[in-house]
Parts: sequence; C-alpha cells; structure tokens
Amino acid sequence: MFFLEKLNQAKEKLADRDADPLRANVEATVRGMEAISTVALLDLIGLPTTTGYARRISRTMRSLGFIPIKSRRLMPGGYRDTVTRGWARPVRNSGCRTSLKEGGKVGTLSAIEQCGADQQKDACHVL
Repeated sequence: MFFLEKLNQAKEKLADRDADPLRANVEATVRGMEAISTVALLDLIGLPTTTGYARRISRTMRSLGFIPIKSRRLMPGGYRDTVTRGWARPVRNSGCRTSLKEGGKVGTLSAIEQCGADQQKDACHVL
C-alpha cells in the first residue's frame, strides 16, 4: 500500500472515532446480544447512569440497528409496574414487507412464507 492510501485510511478512522467515540466500545459490548437495558449497557461500558450518557448511547444504538423498547424482562425481578427502557434487535427482516398494496393480508402466514420463498429464489438467481 502506498503511503498516501494509508494516510487517507488513518484520517477516515479518526473522523469515524471523532464522530462517535463510543461506537467501538458499544459495538463490542452488544455483540451477540438480542436485548439489553440502557442501565446495564452503561454499567458494562463503565459510564455513569445519567440522562446525558443514555442519550449519547441512543444515537449509537440506533446506528447499530437496535430499536428502543420498554420491558419488564430487562430488569431482574421486574413485576407489574417495574418497567425499564432498553434496546433490542428487530425481529422482522428489513427486506421483507407485507402490505395491502402487495395484494395479501397483512401478517398472514402465507405472506410470510412467500417472503421467505422470494428470498431463497433471489439467493439462487444471484449466481
């Protein structure tokens, strides 16, 4: 690699880190997790549990593809009124949409099966 290419790559890395300095740490922490509470995430990263840090984390989590949730499951011993906020990976595939415009009923099993069949068909025809 030429020196200028290495220099440009280093500039890009610094620009990414300056844009979101917590991204690498958050990404490493949530790797392999389906859901996590905001308090637990801040605790794992080693940041104080304040509103300001929770807001900073929210930008990073959204950019990683997580969605915000409120759940009792995220808090140990969560019961009725004990709800905590957190983050979860979306369950639906982003490439599959079922809507009334496509001619089927929204959320029907046949529409979901068709979606899976379309994805397999597309994967086969990519060759």
